[in-house]
Order: sequence, then C-alpha cells, then structure tokens
Amino acid sequence: MSHPKATCRSSVERYADALVSLSRSIHAEPELAYREHRSAAKVADLAEREGFQVERGVAGLDTAFTATFGSGDLVVGLCAEYDALPEVGHACGHNIIAAASAGAALALRDVADDLGVTVKLVGTPAEESGGGKVQLLEHGVFDGVGLAMMVHPAPYEAVASPSLAIVDLEVEYTGRASHAAAAPQLGVNAADALTIAQVAIGLARQHLEPKQMVHGIVTHGGAAPNIVPATAAGQFYLRAVDHESLQRLVDRIEGCFTAGAVGTGCTHEVRQISAEYTELAPDPWLASAYREAVTELGRVPISHEDELLRLTGSTDMGNVTRALPGIHPSIAIDCGDAVNHQPEFAAACATPSGDRAVLDGALALAWTAVAAATDPTQRERLLAGVGHRVARAGGAA
Repeated sequence: MSHPKATCRSSVERYADALVSLSRSIHAEPELAYREHRSAAKVADLAEREGFQVERGVAGLDTAFTATFGSGDLVVGLCAEYDALPEVGHACGHNIIAAASAGAALALRDVADDLGVTVKLVGTPAEESGGGKVQLLEHGVFDGVGLAMMVHPAPYEAVASPSLAIVDLEVEYTGRASHAAAAPQLGVNAADALTIAQVAIGLARQHLEPKQMVHGIVTHGGAAPNIVPATAAGQFYLRAVDHESLQRLVDRIEGCFTAGAVGTGCTHEVRQISAEYTELAPDPWLASAYREAVTELGRVPISHEDELLRLTGSTDMGNVTRALPGIHPSIAIDCGDAVNHQPEFAAACATPSGDRAVLDGALALAWTAVAAATDPTQRERLLAGVGHRVARAGGAA
C-alpha cells in the first residue's frame, strides 16, 4: 500500500488539468457576492462527478454547497471561496482558492478510507462582502468538522498571518431638498453632513489605536448640482486587531457620524450591513504541519515573526478559526509589484504561476490533513474538540 502522501500527490497530478481548467474558468467569469451561481456550480459539479455527495443551497444560501465523501470519524473541512470583486474581478484570487480546495478534497478522497476521515468540501460564498462563512457557521454547516482549511494567493508565502476584525457600516443622512440657487436657505444638505463625518473621521485617525483602520466611499451624494441633496449615504469598513478594539472604534466612528447630523440639522441612521468578521486564530499545530508540507514542495514561507509585522486584510475565515481548529495560509504567485485587489494581481491569478499555486496549494492542504489524521495525539485532540463543541451547543440549547 502506498503512503497516503504519495497517493495524494498522484491524485493531484492526475487531476491537474481539471483543476487548472476549473481555476481558469472561474477567473474568466467573475461573479459578485451571493451571485456566484456559475462558479459554485462549476466546483460542485466537479465534486459530484467524482463521487461526492453534494447538497446545494445549504444554509439558505443559493450559492453555497457541501460536497462530502467518506465515513470516517474525523471530518476534514476544505473551504472553497469563489466570489469576485467589483470592477477588478478575481483580484483576490478566489479562483485559485476554489480550485485548490477542490484538489485537496479529491486527493483526500483517495485516502479517506485508509485515514478514517470524511472529506467535506464547503462552497463558501460572499467572502469579499457579506460573510458567507458566518452564515454557514450559524446554520451548523461546520458542526462535526474537526479541522477547516483553505489557502489564499498572495505576493508572498505565509503560514499563520494574522488578520483584522472588521465590520461594515452604512450611514444615511436625511435633510431637505430645495433649489440650490433660488432658495438654498430652505434646504438641509445631507451631502454636507456626510462631508462633515468624513472630515471628523480623517481628524480622528491621528488618535486611533494601533491597527485600527477606517476606509469608506460615498454611495450617494445627491441627484443634481442645482438640488440641495435631501439624502446622502456612505459605506465604511472599520478594522481593528480584535473584537474589543473594533467595538471601541465603532463607538468613535459613530460619534463622527453623529457630528455630521448635528452640524447640518440632518437626521441620520447607521446600519451594519454584513456580519462582523473576527480576527484569524490559526491553529499552531496545523500551521506547523502546513509549513512543513509547503516547504517540502519547494516553497519558502516567511518567518512567523515577519508574518506578524505585515499589514493584512480581513476574512470571514477568522470566524471559522475562532469556532474550530483551522488555518488560512497564503501561497505566493508571481505578480510583480502588484498586491491583492489590484487589476494586475487579477491578471496574475490566471497565469502558469497561479496554476502552480492551485496544485501546490491542493497538495499542501491534503498533506496537512494526512499529518493530522495519522498523528494519534492530534487526531484525539481534534475529535475531542468536536465533542466539546457539541456538548456546549447542547447545553446552550
């Protein structure tokens, strides 16, 4: 009997063309959050053809799915993201993420019986906006999963980088319309209220805590220059190192929103438009196993000390790693000076380097799962974690 790692390598090699084709196809047809109908179907269809039991539309989300194979007591979760960004398409490389997770699932399928695992590929929509994984967690899709993994393309190789907690707020001001020249004194300018809020936020930045961040856009600023804007709106992302710091930031920024209303006589409403993403909490043992796997493939991750120094974004995978053991490593692609969310990075995600990231990422994730399943201590730990979560859930009920 061949070693499970060798079998996984052979599987990824056997499916290389299909996995690269999947990545390129998703890249060619970018779809935004909750509208990833073609992308989700491409991943789910591949899994179904290969013998996985597929359930579509899980957790009440049309573009979410699960694909399950095996009957082992240790359930290995693999998260497949596939949503794109407005205007710049797959500039965060979710095509690579989806294909790598699918490849890892196929590789583990071929050793599932030997390892005593169940492979669970989870189609997770709306990472860029919306928080699909949060909804999947709330609906029990990760119940029973012992470990959850995915790999994310980046300009550099990393294993356990932190992420920032984030909340997405929308502020809307309501004033009173009037002719901007003939009767401006009768108007209450909602756009001015938003401007005051933006100025207040800009001045507040000097006093923010380390790693607190605010960035926003105007989503509505009026209908015509000769009409005093009766309504105006903006969308703001607030980020911080953890949930507690994020809540302090929310309080400060809501004060800035209030300043806009008070300064102009408008009323205002603040809405949270998607779930809060918590900061990543990578499982140390799984991160170490992934580092060993990806290094064996010839990649050179940066040190953990360097990981902690780099600025990072946010992800709903943070919520998953706060609920169960998981990792969210980064895999390097050749992208020149480009970084995630730039058009040049989107282009790099459909190149031979991006294709190699799909295959190496798939194999590194599979090998990490093999390491966990074959280490008696870690297997016991992961299974015990599932039992503890089930017991807590039962007590809460």
